[in-house]
Amino acid sequence: MKRDATLLLVGGHDETVRKAKELGLRLLLLQHPDKVTAEQEGLADVLRVVDYTDWTAVEPVARELWRTPGFDVALSLTEPGLDNAGLINDLFALGGTGYEVTRRFRDKLAMRRHLAGLEPGGPHAAPLRRREELDEFGARHGHPFIVKPTDATASIGVFRVDGPEDAERVWAAVEGLRGTRTDRVSTLYVLEEFLMEEYVDGREFSVECFSFAGRHVMVTITEKFVDETCFAELGHAVPARLEEPVRERVRECVSRFLDLVGLRDGVSHTEMRIGARGPVVIESHNRVAGDAIPELVRGAYGIDLTTYALGWPFGLVPELPDRPQAHAGASARFLVSGPGRVESIDGVGDALALPDVLDVRITAKPGDVVHSLRDNWDRLGLVAVTGQDTADAIRRGAEVIRDLVHIRVAGDDGESRLAHPAEVASPASPASPAVPV
Repeated sequence: MKRDATLLLVGGHDETVRKAKELGLRLLLLQHPDKVTAEQEGLADVLRVVDYTDWTAVEPVARELWRTPGFDVALSLTEPGLDNAGLINDLFALGGTGYEVTRRFRDKLAMRRHLAGLEPGGPHAAPLRRREELDEFGARHGHPFIVKPTDATASIGVFRVDGPEDAERVWAAVEGLRGTRTDRVSTLYVLEEFLMEEYVDGREFSVECFSFAGRHVMVTITEKFVDETCFAELGHAVPARLEEPVRERVRECVSRFLDLVGLRDGVSHTEMRIGARGPVVIESHNRVAGDAIPELVRGAYGIDLTTYALGWPFGLVPELPDRPQAHAGASARFLVSGPGRVESIDGVGDALALPDVLDVRITAKPGDVVHSLRDNWDRLGLVAVTGQDTADAIRRGAEVIRDLVHIRVAGDDGESRLAHPAEVASPASPASPAVPV
């Protein structure tokens, strides 16, 4: 078989595997033992079951597959597989994104240090190894500041230190998390290193980009709704409701950032805040976003970022215009509840049958214990919809949850209640006051 039609995919969901085959690619799949599905077994041309987060396990398998049947592209679209996909690119000089660039995305402290060496003036950051360093960082850079893992996702282990009185509490929480798995859904991460970083004010957004040989296309800006206490994400909407001058500043900021970290090709998901300092990058990932954001982009723009990520290295998709135009709005609204236990889940099929519903993802199961919101894994599910515009999509998502998607929770107080859409804000600009929706 022609090697230029063969992809080595490091990890991936059923949808990723399916779309690779729909593009006509020969697929060599490295999949973790805990993640193999029947669909992947049926679709992959070659399946190797291996802990793809462990380079000592991956390297010999990659060398075997390089000899036969061979491959020209190595790629991962899932966070735990990015580093080793980069190492495979380097090992065989494939020309894709290598480990050094990938590590700048994955390691938040490495990213800050790299940027500081090229363009000083960004938020200060430092490793957190001793309790006293919390006091030292606060004295040097002021309060509030953020403590977070260097390479986790989903708002796991993120703390805001508002003053010296918070240091003991935050240090105890950090020490309790070190060496543990990062979430209650996947076991592919272990929390080890933490960093301290200056707090950036302003509302939170993300930028979904695709890079074509160094030309960065900002497909959309995603409006994000975040709990300011625990930083869990409560909702997303596209396109973000921003004035064009602000959008242009965001475009320039993210393009400059991607140039500095060295990304030339492929998809990226960059999180930022827009406040008194203007747009400031918080962190970024050289993969598709989570939380159904790719579905929102597809619903609002007709652009499938996963298909682009798989197809671009082979020349199977055309380059996008500099400024894609949305034909609709789209939103993801999350279901949350107070403490208790899940009793029942109803209405998912009815919701999915609606023409304006893009997806319904329920992570809770009957019998699950429900906690008050601590991070993204305490959300019970999401509903993604389209609307006439962004505001209409935000409203419609809550309506579908209230009318159809019913997760009944027996509360700790003995009362039975329905999970509800997480409250989001609907400001006219990043600096406007929040209005519950």
